[in-house]
Amino acid sequence: MAKTGGLGDNLYIAGYNASGDIQQLGSIGGGPALLNMTGIDKSAYERQGGLRSGQIEFTAFHNHVAAGTGTHEILAALPRTDVILTYCRGTTLGDPAASLVAKQVNYDGTRGDDGMLTFAVSAQSNGYGIEWGRQLTAGLRTDTAATNGTSIDTAASASFGGQAYLHVTAFTGTDVTIKIQDSADNSSFADVTSFAFTQVTAAPTSERIALSNTATIRRYVRAITTTTGGFTSVTFSVNLIKNEIAGVSF
Repeated sequence: MAKTGGLGDNLYIAGYNASGDIQQLGSIGGGPALLNMTGIDKSAYERQGGLRSGQIEFTAFHNHVAAGTGTHEILAALPRTDVILTYCRGTTLGDPAASLVAKQVNYDGTRGDDGMLTFAVSAQSNGYGIEWGRQLTAGLRTDTAATNGTSIDTAASASFGGQAYLHVTAFTGTDVTIKIQDSADNSSFADVTSFAFTQVTAAPTSERIALSNTATIRRYVRAITTTTGGFTSVTFSVNLIKNEIAGVSF
């Protein structure tokens, strides 16, 4: 794999595409907390892994929209409920992405001497750690009818379950359901049991779903849209985390 920079990245917050209002990302990380298990007979630290954690920290520009849908309105609300964030490293199908269920803990403004107004935001994990996966959509995908998306190749089947994150930024119609399907041969696809997001009837919205850690996901995976009542347009993003070792995602 070639080295890449951070050009053309995206950031979605609770079904809102904030990408154009983000100046920089300061931290995208996590992992197990380090527990100090050092005995008094040791001359260096001994550590073991504790609870998983994660955070996404970024700097946003001030974008106020009177209708209440600008980045300022989204972030200034400081919701007490969980917020789902997804950072996309590029927006090509299969590109890496990091997702997080988090609490947004601040929205701190700074005005520079030159007049620049920016806001620092920290989102801290709640219930799950940071999860790196691969995009089943090329950034944001727009479907105007029920569609079978293009698949990605995950190299092999694995039986350790997986997680998936959805952001729906725009929707017109009655309903749409976004599902994940898999295949052994990239030809015959079938729904992955329990890997369908809640039916969407409005936007913006976001959701995390998870399989058991013994569920099988086959080699080729894709995101599809289906409907019962019909829709005119849906714009959405899906990040797939396929666990390659029990409890460990790629």
